Amino acid sequence: MEDTQGILCADAGCLGDVVTEKGLVASKEPVAHVQLACSAQYCAFPVDGNMLCVWSTEDPSYQPLTLGGHHEPVTAVAFGNAASPLLLCSASRDHVVTWRLEECRQKALQGLTPRGLVVGTLLGKVLCLRLSPDDRVAAVCAGKKIFVLDTESQSTLAELEGHRGAVTAAEFCPWQTRIIISVSEDRSFKVWDHHMRSLIYTSSVLTASPLLSLLIHAGSRPLVTGCAHGQLRIFSLVEGHHYRCVTRVDLKKKRESFSRRIESRPCSLPEDSPHPRTDGLEEGEEVEASLPVLGLASCDLPVIVPAECRGLSSENAMCLWIGSSVGLFLFNLASFELEAALHHKDFRSLSIRVAGSCAVESRAGGDEAVCLLTSLFGRKSALLEMHVAAPVTSQRRRAAGRGLSVLPRAHVLSTSPLRFRPAEDGVQPAPQAPSGSAVQSAVKDRPLAFHSKVRSSGYASTPRPSSAPGDLRLLRQVQSLRRWPGARPPSPAPPILMALGTACCTVCCSLLAPGSLDAGVGKEYPSERSLPTRVHKQLVLAHGPPAAATCVQYSAGDGRWLACGLANHLSLVLRADLPGTPTVFSGHDGLVSTVCWSQDGRWLLSVSRDGTLRLWSLRGAEHVLCVGRDVFSKPVGSAQFYFLDASILSSSGPELRLLRYHLDTSEDETRRYRQKSWCRRVFGLCTTGATGITSLSAVNDFYSYLVLTAGRNRTLEVFDLNAARSAAVIVEAHSRPVHQVCQNKGSSFTTQQPLLCNLFATTAAGDGMKLWDVRTLRCERCFEGHPNHGYPCGIAFSPCGRYVASGAEDRYVYMYDVGSSTFSHRLAGHMDTVTGVAFSPSVPQLATVSLDGNLQLFGAGH
Repeated sequence: MEDTQGILCADAGCLGDVVTEKGLVASKEPVAHVQLACSAQYCAFPVDGNMLCVWSTEDPSYQPLTLGGHHEPVTAVAFGNAASPLLLCSASRDHVVTWRLEECRQKALQGLTPRGLVVGTLLGKVLCLRLSPDDRVAAVCAGKKIFVLDTESQSTLAELEGHRGAVTAAEFCPWQTRIIISVSEDRSFKVWDHHMRSLIYTSSVLTASPLLSLLIHAGSRPLVTGCAHGQLRIFSLVEGHHYRCVTRVDLKKKRESFSRRIESRPCSLPEDSPHPRTDGLEEGEEVEASLPVLGLASCDLPVIVPAECRGLSSENAMCLWIGSSVGLFLFNLASFELEAALHHKDFRSLSIRVAGSCAVESRAGGDEAVCLLTSLFGRKSALLEMHVAAPVTSQRRRAAGRGLSVLPRAHVLSTSPLRFRPAEDGVQPAPQAPSGSAVQSAVKDRPLAFHSKVRSSGYASTPRPSSAPGDLRLLRQVQSLRRWPGARPPSPAPPILMALGTACCTVCCSLLAPGSLDAGVGKEYPSERSLPTRVHKQLVLAHGPPAAATCVQYSAGDGRWLACGLANHLSLVLRADLPGTPTVFSGHDGLVSTVCWSQDGRWLLSVSRDGTLRLWSLRGAEHVLCVGRDVFSKPVGSAQFYFLDASILSSSGPELRLLRYHLDTSEDETRRYRQKSWCRRVFGLCTTGATGITSLSAVNDFYSYLVLTAGRNRTLEVFDLNAARSAAVIVEAHSRPVHQVCQNKGSSFTTQQPLLCNLFATTAAGDGMKLWDVRTLRCERCFEGHPNHGYPCGIAFSPCGRYVASGAEDRYVYMYDVGSSTFSHRLAGHMDTVTGVAFSPSVPQLATVSLDGNLQLFGAGH
């Protein structure tokens, strides 16, 4: 054997701030397909066939330790899990040997030959070995068997047989050490109890190519498998989930999507210049056919990303290192998206361009990781040091630096289309709107403002409080000051709220009398333990010919009313506890796709496939306004009340429109033929690329400037109506067009952190559900597991903001915890596809509707 120190080249090449090659070792024998070992302090790999080289990852120039004792080539190496004494285990066809590294180093310094302890002999070609969390047991994968060896007594505890192909990887369960999970070339994984020497679970065939790698994360307990063709499967090991498959990932497609996101800068303003390519592919280069998953290693995202760039709490952000033949990829286990892609060929000074084996380890408490590579076609081994915080943080800070927030942070601008007083003040929109001349004439024709007792004027309506989440309930209290005697009617955006934004709660506390904070808020919403998971009541909505129910919505405030849209052109309003007969609202000529309540609960808005928008009076159960082709050139797609009912947001084709309206329900039989209610266009914005809008969402419970829209080209776009422009575009938000955008709006009965109102969810048929943060414009988590491949099923946030419910085509309602990617509850009871879901804002109650026209109420179990 050559002198290892002579062939070691410490700091062989500096490859920039991201990847640095710390050392390179050449061997006499090929080392392509071997299991490598890497820890925070050391790395170990075979050299010259039957020798081991132990290298310090902290200081590669330090004298390496060479261990000999095998007669056959070493095929697998693994470190123990205990910090002291640190064990190293190596395997070949002849022996399985454990080494105490500190003892071996001391003997080497004394000029003696280090000796290991043989714990197994003649087991065959070993492809993988792992030590248990306490280092007392070793799992050795040789052929189709798994040998469980006692490292202290050098005895065989069990031989686990059942795979039909060579076992390629195995792991001990961190929280239940008697459990071993293995993958094989037979393309399945198996779960074993090595104490009982029994097989607990076997999966079906997962992929078309052999499984090569395996990882178990102790955090949210996912099981991740990787195959030779670049496919990942993620399963849930949570008790009761029965090894449920959470998602499937194609690494090649994820890499291409990541490259397009970097190029197009999806988290930037539309006018920003595109980001240069970082995928390393030059024009005319061929892309490799597959990306074999050679190794998997865990990496906590909070370690490498600053706190200001995180969208959710740190304990929920977990990442995964994926080692492939062409590079290393940082994969987010929450959002199922790539955080970074480091291709070997992008770093020109790197000695190894195509890897045969790899091992990665993240350094605790830092932003670095070390990687050990072996060449696929050569005889080299290289140690890399990676600083991944810089590229990941820079991408997040580009979005976080935009300053987007659902909470207002400034006054209404003088040029803003929102600069008009609430509808009850009777002032028309700003003259810069397209319909300005008509508006001005309407203002001149009205008397000056002494009509507080005239119902038709609308002035008698009292200002409505806002229902903002969490500490934002204080906004509701501050705005309710306008109702006190002697209070002067305020401007549409109270300056103390608009100027201070998120800091307004602290400032406004001094304005309230002691004990007044909870006045008028109502009873606190029950804790998250009171989840509505049991069916309490059922109701058939359509009698006679069956009609599908398409949507459902609780009234704002205390949620006393339920509104449902049906496919038979009708809208129904019911008491929330379902007594009596529903009130029927008829007038549409097509399927009712949207129902929306005003903040005060007096008006109901509905949108139909007939292309019209209608407003209904709950008191008189009558139609008061129809908006169609007289205002819209194209059919109305979505609509809702906005800015504390001062206006209506609607979509018509690719245009987002802000509508000003006035509703008059006065009963004058002599002038009954005259329509006093009106609706006019104030302002309009077209989406980037003029793509049709499929869904929109905005906060109506308090003053907010941002409007979220989804387009038919799979994009999400954020509009700032105060600045009257598009604020950001997210490309390729889903693989299919988004059919619903849902915001976390909370309620006046719950307490949330103010910044949680920046979370919103999107869903698309065939692509699950995603959780986003307006501040970062990033997907923070994906929710998959509910079948939704054809019909657009609805979603809804719980008032506490901790859960998201979704309908599904398998007749279940799925409830997800926002901190987990797999569902926590699955609610049964429906007999057809669940199309709409809605949480009550005041009590733990969930309303769901289905295609067979049934309504179900789920309540908290006792």
